[in-house]
Amino acid sequence: MSSLFPALADGPGECVALRFGERSLTYAELAAAASAVGERVREGERVAVWATPSLETAVGVVGVLLAGAAVVPLNPKSGERELGHILADSAPSLVLAAPGERLPEAAGHLARVDVDVHARGAGAGFARVDDGDPALVVYTSGTTGPPKGAVLPRRALVSTLDALADAWQWTADDVLVHGLPLFHVHGLVLGVLGPLRRGGAVRHLGRFSAEAVARELNAGATMLFGVPTMYHRLAEALPGDPELVKALSGARLLVSGSAALPVHDHERIAAATGRRVIERYGMTETLMNTSVRADGEARPGTVGVPLPGVELRLVEEDGTPIGARPGTPTAAPGAQNPAHDGETVGEIQVRGPNLFTEYLNRPDATAAAFTPDGWFRTGDMAVRDPDGYVRIVGRKATDLIKSGGYKIGAGEIENALLEHPGVREAAVTGEPDADLGERIVAWVVPVDPQSPPGEGELADHVAGRLAPHKRPRVVRYLDSLPRNDMGKIMKRALPS
Repeated sequence: MSSLFPALADGPGECVALRFGERSLTYAELAAAASAVGERVREGERVAVWATPSLETAVGVVGVLLAGAAVVPLNPKSGERELGHILADSAPSLVLAAPGERLPEAAGHLARVDVDVHARGAGAGFARVDDGDPALVVYTSGTTGPPKGAVLPRRALVSTLDALADAWQWTADDVLVHGLPLFHVHGLVLGVLGPLRRGGAVRHLGRFSAEAVARELNAGATMLFGVPTMYHRLAEALPGDPELVKALSGARLLVSGSAALPVHDHERIAAATGRRVIERYGMTETLMNTSVRADGEARPGTVGVPLPGVELRLVEEDGTPIGARPGTPTAAPGAQNPAHDGETVGEIQVRGPNLFTEYLNRPDATAAAFTPDGWFRTGDMAVRDPDGYVRIVGRKATDLIKSGGYKIGAGEIENALLEHPGVREAAVTGEPDADLGERIVAWVVPVDPQSPPGEGELADHVAGRLAPHKRPRVVRYLDSLPRNDMGKIMKRALPS
């Protein structure tokens, strides 16, 4: 079949590959059902998949990939306008969905194929694909305009999944549990295609809960993938849930991604279970770039080191690599290269086989995203420790604050605020200041709305942990922070 999934052709046919709730498929059953989908698809076309958290979504995606076509995963929560844009831009020939699933009007013009997970295809005649052929077209969130379709080639999937297998010692013996949506890279590529490439199994929770995580990990699952919101809920539940403590303590690997996991939650989970959550860093356009390794130090607040095959550098605002400017005082014997000093902030640029090839129908945006020599401009700001570990400090557009001549990352201030016992959630932004250039603003959800910690108290709390110039000058209190489907705080949606 496809080199993406060797286990479908010659793997453990009677072993369970996928389980969603009470429904499951073995590798032999998945191969047959995916083959039936593939027989309805033509090589080289684009096929939309109504990406509910279901067996049908997984079977549909695998079937399209086996046929040599590209998958366009659709978010079932998309509004009509956004969905209409995605469908007009990607022009899929078909839409796959679970039988009985009601599709919105925006998808009404498409030919529909219901995915039958019990179908039995012949499994013959599938295309011989090249590693540069499109595998997925995943639409990015449209914070500065309509969503853009990032075209991910097959080599990007193979590169990322094999690099993670190396970093995480991921094998066919692993059973992954998660409750992530399947229209994002995290849940679909890592959470479904990852186990299938290894010949292992995935158990999807449908809806995330601490009880469900405990049940699956205590019933033989070895790995848990989640986003910070999920791990925060687990940290909150641990003190009163001995079954959850047992489950997390016995897991081989706990992985958080899609946003930074606050250090406070890292420490609470480690204190209760003796296990540390590891983080990795990636984007829709790059898949995975870095990770803490299973055999490395699980250092809170970092996303580890570059994965095999990935080149990573930090650059100045003008694009000059940090430490490469003439006159940089790194030539002196024993001097610390500022590119690895743990303090100097720069934008991350990456290069490697894990990258997307283009934004669909957007040559202008594609050209702007890359340097002339092929480095992708991530827009993420970071510092790098002397041993190569990367610490993300935020997005260039929303999380880099220039105040009083300093470049300050919002992330470390948010972590410091979350260590205050009166703070439930926190976000940090900058706003114009006539004297400082920008002043630091903290958006805080207090534990007790009737008695929130005062502005001066929070400022002193941050200054005592970081440095005086990193203290918030303004504190604004909210009932909740705006978040997207993956738990990321949407800072552009904060009140103006």
